[in-house]
Amino acid sequence: MTDQPDTHRESSEPAAAPLPRTAPPDPRSPTGVPEPPTAPDARRQSGERLTTAQGLRVDDTDHSLTAGPRGPVLLEDHHLREKITHFDHERIPERVVHARGAGAHGTFRAYGNAASVTKAAFLAEAEAETDVFVRFSTVLGSRGSADTVRDVRGFATKFYTSQGTFDLVGNNFPVFFIQDAVKFPDIIHAGKPHPDREIPQAQSAHDTFWDFISSHTESTHMAMWAMSDRGIPRSYRTMEGFGVHTFRLEAADGTTSLVKFHWKPALGVHSLVWEEAQIAQGADADFHRRDLADAIDAGAFPQWELGLQVMPDTPDETFEGIDLLDPTKIVPEELCPVQRVGIMTLHANPENYFAETEQVAFHVDHLVPGIHVTNDPLMQGRLFSYLDTQLSRLGGPNFAQLPINRPHAPVNDMLRDGMHQTAVHDGIVAYKPNALDDDRPTASPDDGFVTVATPVEGTKGRHHPVSFTDHFRQARLFWLSMTPVEQAHVAQAYAFELGKCASPRVQENMLASLARVDADLASRVATGLGLPVPAGDVPEGVEPSPALSQVPTEPGRVEGRVVGVLVADGADLGAVAALRSALGEEGVVVRVVAPHGGEVASGDASEPVDRTLLTTRSVEYDAVVIADGTAGTPLAADGRTHVLLQEAYRHGKAIAAVGDGTEVLRAAGVATEAPGVHVLDAGSDDAARVLRHDLGMHRAWARLEALAGL
Repeated sequence: MTDQPDTHRESSEPAAAPLPRTAPPDPRSPTGVPEPPTAPDARRQSGERLTTAQGLRVDDTDHSLTAGPRGPVLLEDHHLREKITHFDHERIPERVVHARGAGAHGTFRAYGNAASVTKAAFLAEAEAETDVFVRFSTVLGSRGSADTVRDVRGFATKFYTSQGTFDLVGNNFPVFFIQDAVKFPDIIHAGKPHPDREIPQAQSAHDTFWDFISSHTESTHMAMWAMSDRGIPRSYRTMEGFGVHTFRLEAADGTTSLVKFHWKPALGVHSLVWEEAQIAQGADADFHRRDLADAIDAGAFPQWELGLQVMPDTPDETFEGIDLLDPTKIVPEELCPVQRVGIMTLHANPENYFAETEQVAFHVDHLVPGIHVTNDPLMQGRLFSYLDTQLSRLGGPNFAQLPINRPHAPVNDMLRDGMHQTAVHDGIVAYKPNALDDDRPTASPDDGFVTVATPVEGTKGRHHPVSFTDHFRQARLFWLSMTPVEQAHVAQAYAFELGKCASPRVQENMLASLARVDADLASRVATGLGLPVPAGDVPEGVEPSPALSQVPTEPGRVEGRVVGVLVADGADLGAVAALRSALGEEGVVVRVVAPHGGEVASGDASEPVDRTLLTTRSVEYDAVVIADGTAGTPLAADGRTHVLLQEAYRHGKAIAAVGDGTEVLRAAGVATEAPGVHVLDAGSDDAARVLRHDLGMHRAWARLEALAGL
């Protein structure tokens, strides 16, 4: 080790004069008492330089201290630890982020084909079943915010495996805004409501968020995902999930691979349209949590397949030129297909929201043998942050003893005491080695968790890897992968969000970033803002990834979808019952909507009313049917019927009018020849068939394109 210069030698300069015990009289003061010195207001922070809480000037707040450009983050990074620790303790008692969530219990069943890449038993053993608890959430809003805001969604899964608990703590986007955890407090502070007025709640449409995004161009790719339809999912059941980071898997023979985790929903990926999301916020702020709970209660159990993108564990930790340690980058599925390794089914709602959904504690460092972390600097910071957050939020170090967090594997941790200690530890020994208890509990060098021995070397410093500087290529890949209607939604989202910013400089800076993604995108957004179209150099040679588009090529599964049937007294209720039966075989929920509650009657037939025009809104339904026999009834004349049908039409939902129900449709001003609008003869039994197809396609995409003028 090189000798360091002695920085503690005595100075040869004369010592400073001692400070006087009292200040001399001030001739400028009328009382002769000296005026107090000009000093910062103790209640305010007024320094021009960024410092630690102790006043130490900070050299860099964008990069963690690592061992070399690609090495792990060092625990001695006092600025990272202080910044993250303070951030983790900002809110009491609700979560700082992901405060609003919904959860469910379920089971994961492994296919067994992952044994070649990991020795994790819950993945490697065919037909192995593992209990799980999943928590879905928004990121920015408080517990009292709405479900359908435009935001990232958390997708966190706790696997109660036989080898211990494994937490896959991911999102519904495969990338994140930042490359280094040291900036996580910054992006959340920027996204949270402005501190002076505490508005806007649970929204990114304001100045500080877009100032951060435009100032940190590494966020450009993630912002594209947030502005796409993925930012407003139709339900948790139709939402993809991603582990975000690259993990290292270890097989039984010691070989390793670099992998990315994916959750693929059985119902396909489906989102709301913007107006629909806004209506849902007002009509039902609990839209997503209600949808999840109702589906499980109805027996339409949500399912996702777990998939792996498996890549060689090379020394440079890259794949096809993509840096696998950069959390702002994806590996396109066309380059590395997702291999399905198991299926998760959620089949039980929580019995108590607080005890389970609110108290569940996830941690990226909850690993099992066969799964390891990598040196991704965002991931490394999360290893510290999550544990620290749980200590604050759940009142101490014993949160693992709460029933929802308790492992389903034997525990003997030798940890003692602390707040909320409920375990009864016997014996007098809480250390190893020991002679008083026959050196129990024993260690497990053969089948315990042993970190893969990867080399670490490098010079300490706040490094910025060169490969992390490509901030626009993958944002362009995402844009080019969208269909025309999806691109229209992205451009509209940017125009709306930036239009809510008061600062022209923020708008101009963001437009400059968009110009480096795509000229047409920048032009559309600039036109919406009434600003000049900036010029920018876009990356060349970028090929689209069709897997990123949400528009399906063929109909998918439909269980759990909801069809609203508009009826009135005197309508053809026999056809309604037949429709309920036919769609029920597919797991589709049919709800009867009428002008009044109770029952509707027609001759000897009757049907219970599920919703009235007063208690429903179009956002509840994936498709709408107008029954024969409704023309000339109070339902046909009610303006709320017209609003419901008009909204369903604008939102691209399937609409079927049977018999004189067509008159109700025309009275609402809905074009009966538009794509996805079906006019059926009285007595027709085609409604179930056409709705089954349209529900499987999610929306009438051709209609949405026409409405967007494409």
